Amino acid sequence: MSEPDQDKTEPAPRHQHPVLKGIELIIEHVLFNSRWLMAPFYLGLVIALVALLYKFVVSLVEFVVHTPTAKETDTILGVLSLIDLSLTGNLILIVVFSGYENFVSRIDPRNHPDWPEWMTKVDFAGLKQKLLASIVAISAIQVLKAFMNMDGVFEPQKLGWLAGIHLLFVVSALLLALSDRWNTDDHDGKADNKKR
Repeated sequence: MSEPDQDKTEPAPRHQHPVLKGIELIIEHVLFNSRWLMAPFYLGLVIALVALLYKFVVSLVEFVVHTPTAKETDTILGVLSLIDLSLTGNLILIVVFSGYENFVSRIDPRNHPDWPEWMTKVDFAGLKQKLLASIVAISAIQVLKAFMNMDGVFEPQKLGWLAGIHLLFVVSALLLALSDRWNTDDHDGKADNKKR
């Protein structure tokens, strides 16, 4: 037998006792179906989205009612609050759709002509990046709101904490993106080596 022929041989299949194989199949079935326990979490987030919508409508009504008599900075702060609520809603949607798609079950977009393309293409790494990007945007708005509100009461310690936490989120997002990129490059390099 030549050297290349030895590399092609596969190890003999290991025979497992039928009872053990049956137990293994039952455990795998239970574990696989346990993913449906996550579905109520995503439904709960949809309810949270409805509550956020209520808060958005209340804030919008207050904003519109007070706009004629409000100062320019108050108007900008009101708009920033509405943007903040919108970004939080986007964050909830990203978690609901991507989480359901990645951990529970695939969603068939063929019956939904308005289905956004990204929803079926966000893997777990993409989900982490989108989450952190949304958190960075939300924290940036909080810092901007505190900065715009300096006319009233200037609290340097609070502004410093907000800026520091925002910077921490930015650095975390950057490190996560770099680690995902290095991880992807490592997998691509290993795949290329296997092809050779």
